[in-house]
Amino acid sequence: MKYPDLNALLAAQPEAAAYFRSLPDYVREQINSRPGGVNSFESLKDYAENLTRGDG
Repeated sequence: MKYPDLNALLAAQPEAAAYFRSLPDYVREQINSRPGGVNSFESLKDYAENLTRGDG
């Protein structure tokens, strides 16, 4: 399901909100800086994976 932005997604999907809270601070900050770019749990996970890919 698609949502207007990150805030709507987190409000509607507790699973997505829990995942978001589990992310490192810098990843959450990056995602929060572009909330319109995240409109589904899938896009949230993809974005977070892209941001953390270099951490391994």
